[in-house]
Order: sequence, then structure tokens, then C-alpha cells
Amino acid sequence: MKYNNLIFVVITFLSIPINAQNDDHRKVNHDFELELQAEYRYFFNEAQFSGQESHFPALAIKPEYSVDWNKGREQINFSGFFRLDKDEERTHWDIRELYYQKAKGSWELNVGLKKVYWGVIESNHLVDIINQTDVVETFDGEEKLGQPMVQFNWITNKLGTFDFFYLPYHRKRTFSGIDGRLRFGTVIEKNDINYESGAEEWRQDFAVRWKHYFGIFDVALSHFYGNGREPLFLFDNQGNTNAFYPIINQTGLEVQVTHDAFLWKLESIYREAKTQHFLALAAGVEYTFGNIDGNGLDIGILGEYLYDDRDALALSGLQNDVFLGSRIAFNDTQDTSILIGGIIDLDKSSKIFSLEASRRIGNSCKVEVEARIFNSIDKEELILSNFKEDSFFRLSLSKFF
Repeated sequence: MKYNNLIFVVITFLSIPINAQNDDHRKVNHDFELELQAEYRYFFNEAQFSGQESHFPALAIKPEYSVDWNKGREQINFSGFFRLDKDEERTHWDIRELYYQKAKGSWELNVGLKKVYWGVIESNHLVDIINQTDVVETFDGEEKLGQPMVQFNWITNKLGTFDFFYLPYHRKRTFSGIDGRLRFGTVIEKNDINYESGAEEWRQDFAVRWKHYFGIFDVALSHFYGNGREPLFLFDNQGNTNAFYPIINQTGLEVQVTHDAFLWKLESIYREAKTQHFLALAAGVEYTFGNIDGNGLDIGILGEYLYDDRDALALSGLQNDVFLGSRIAFNDTQDTSILIGGIIDLDKSSKIFSLEASRRIGNSCKVEVEARIFNSIDKEELILSNFKEDSFFRLSLSKFF
């Protein structure tokens, strides 16, 4: 209910600038798109926990709308999401984005619900801290919930770009229900996860980020202070799970070096809280063989090292691992692409293999295929051991209007 009230305030605020578009001298541009998606997920193995299913048909609706005026210097953007799934907890809706943007000279202001992405690494998104992860939507953590914010960007030629964030509301993660997969042995209700802060979800969070380039180097530094987006899980001897959102300070570093066909990448964070201090980093390289067959075929080879000194308590399960993969882009009229790879634990037997592929069909449809294989997951993996029987295949077909 509190979040719905916040949405009402945001919508009311965003409706104010639209009145300005009635001036005859201002050209107003509208754009609307709609994606309808049918999805099917199949989990290969017998369920590890009681009540879990294997077949999950689902439908999703993704509308997008934008309007701009004042020669494009002002605009309102909206992106919505609704999914109907066999898993009741995966049936959910969200306003991914609904924000007003004004740009003038060297600055830009965004107010409302928005998605912001930070990072350069393919296999683990360490520095990406602004938005809450939509855990029930994807396993790889790339889907995010809309974050209420005021964002101010200041762009300079010599000093780089400075981004300032005021984040007035924290959004909780949703976890799979009793019949869902990729969950813990104990079903976690999002409202059962408490806060370290007495202000709970209304604690005021802040973040700042600086980015610049120096020749072949792209560098970014960031700092976040507020409610952590990642809940801290504590396990007792009886297997019970306690979780809460800690107050954190997180400092992040991003570096990308572009040299010929090579991309050298680094992400690192240091996170500090009362209950936990840790360092994590991910470093890797990507080399692309371009236009191999003379028809635009590009094949990229990726290698990344992942470290987290929380060891088994790392929520991603990636504490001393290597990712090896390949990105294939056909650059054809159907925009066919494939990403295949595997994560190998250097301390244990655990391995995760993945496949993601997509291709357009005609002018208005797209098919996507995804597979995740959990292989030889070590029983000492506190997080990943809950998913050891959850290897799955996903097929989706989208229609665009």
C-alpha cells in the first residue's frame, strides 16, 4: 500500500509538465510500443523440495510509451510489466520506468521511477546497486524493478560525467513460492525480510558516480549509502533462514580498456555494514573475431575471474570462480545472436552452464531460448545447493505492436 501511494505521488508530479505541451510553438512527439510474450519453462530434474513443480507456462505484457516536447529537451518515459505465471509469486506487475526528464546544456534531470545500469562484466554484476533485482523473473539478475529516484547528471568535457542520486524508497525482492523453482528449502515471503534501519523501506538512500575516459581507458567510481539491495541471509544449525536488509556503504570501481579487438574489464566493490565487510571483484577479457565469413559474423571469446571474500555466504555463489564463454552475433536481418558459457568453481566441484539465444521472426516477432544447467553442485554451497536440481530450459515467443 505504501508503494502504491508513492506511485500515485509520482504520477501526479509527472502529469504537471504535460500541460506545457499545449503551446502551439512546441511540437509534441508520441511513441507507443507493446510486447506480448508467451513463455514456457521446463525443469529437467525431480524437485528437491516438496511442492515444487516442473512445468511453468506464463504470459507477459510489456507496454512502453514516451512523449517529448521542447525540441526533445523534455520528455516522459513509461515502461510497464505484467506477468501471469503458474508460480503465484512469479505472477507480478511492476512499473519499470515512469519518469520526467529535462536536459539543458551540460546537465540532465530525471524524476520518477527509472532503471539505471552500472558495470562492464558479463557473468556477475557487482557494482550495479541502484535498482532492486527482479529475482523471480531471471536467474542471471539482469531484470530490475523500477526505482523511485531523483537523478541529476552533470556532463563536463575535461572532468567527466557526475551522476547524483536521491533514492527515497527501498523495494524488496520477491522470491519463488512453494511450487516455484530456484528457491530455498524454506519459502521466503518478501514481507518476512526485515530492515536494520528503523525507517525500513522509507530510509533515504544516496549515491554518486563519476565516469570519464582517458584514451583507451573508460573509468567509473561510485559510492552508495543506504539500504542494501541484497538481503543478508543468516542460517542456524536447524536449517532455518533469517534475512534482513542491512545499511551499507558500497564503493565501486569499473574499468574497461579497448585495444584493437580486445576488451579488458574490471569491476570491484568494497561493502561495509555492521554485520559484514567484504571485498569482491571480477576481471576479464573479451576478444572478437570480426566478419569471419565475410557476411558479418562476429565471434567473441570471453574469460572472467570472479572473487568474493564472503566465500560460501556470497548470495551469487560466485566466490572463487572462472567464467568461460562465447558471444556469437550473425549481424543478419533477423538479428540472430547466441551467448554460451560456463562458470567453474575453483574450490569445489560446482559448475553452471548457460545458453541464451534470440532471433527475430519477420518484422514483429522474436523467439528466445535459454538454458541453465547446474552440474555437480557441492553440498557445502549454502546458496547454490538449494538449486542443484533446478536445471531448466526456457522458450519464449514475443509479438511486437
